[in-house]
Amino acid sequence: MADLLSRPGNRRARLRALLDAGEPVLAPGAYDALSARLVERAGFDAVYMTGFGTTAGLLGRPDVGLLSGTEMAANAGRLADAVDLPLIADADTGYGNPINVIRTVRDYERAGVAALHLEDQVMPKRCGHLAGKQVVPVGDMTAKIRAAVDARTDPDLLIIARTDAAAVDGLDAAIDRARRFADAGADLLFVEAPTSEADIERVAQELSGHRLVFNWAEGGRTPALSRDRLAELGFALVLFPVGTLLAATAGMTELLERLRADGTPAAMLDRLGGLDAFAEFAGIGEIRELEDAYRNDEGS
Repeated sequence: MADLLSRPGNRRARLRALLDAGEPVLAPGAYDALSARLVERAGFDAVYMTGFGTTAGLLGRPDVGLLSGTEMAANAGRLADAVDLPLIADADTGYGNPINVIRTVRDYERAGVAALHLEDQVMPKRCGHLAGKQVVPVGDMTAKIRAAVDARTDPDLLIIARTDAAAVDGLDAAIDRARRFADAGADLLFVEAPTSEADIERVAQELSGHRLVFNWAEGGRTPALSRDRLAELGFALVLFPVGTLLAATAGMTELLERLRADGTPAAMLDRLGGLDAFAEFAGIGEIRELEDAYRNDEGS
């Protein structure tokens, strides 16, 4: 787990190696630094900054394009600083035209992400599993992908191209767009929200030979498949965008209901371990050691 003075190795090269290893890389969603640390503590190899969760965490609102690129990149930086894991981050539409995408990629790269995904929705966008989406012309999106590829200064930074066209123009159009995004230089292809296992299989078959992303959107429109089945189909990266947020929401709701009913959440807090347990997880020992070291340095 990252500490205050850690200097992580090349997380971008590490993510590339993981994607080439032949098994799907599982990336649970995180919406703040604490949830990112919990993902790392659980032993995963990568963490995903969810746009849905980030919007919920910062604004308490749904993912309908309310956050700016600056706010999203700042949150990515906080997550990247908190963990040693490769961070995959939602970059929405790139927040404008290809010129805006150049700035977005540079901002995310400076924030420390290992990969980012751009989508072909009209801005303001909305969660890929909500109704009412629109997509930009395919030529506009291929220009954004080319700009993103040209903008990165580290060749190990991965550019993921996402299309939401399946819900708007059908699966054929989405697959055709994904191929064109690959031709524009995208490192991974992400066909959002197929609605049946047959559609998922078709995406995998027709885009075989490319690194593919599966969005295991908890409660969304896409059916859930096992890790083994996703491996058989050749998916390289599996995102779990909202499970951590839903679990946190459910746990907090339970605690508040107990507090309102009984005047104390003591039983639940005892089960969770209390303040000492959290302080230990969050690195209180390391902070005290650093304080002592600097205090001794001042006295020398």
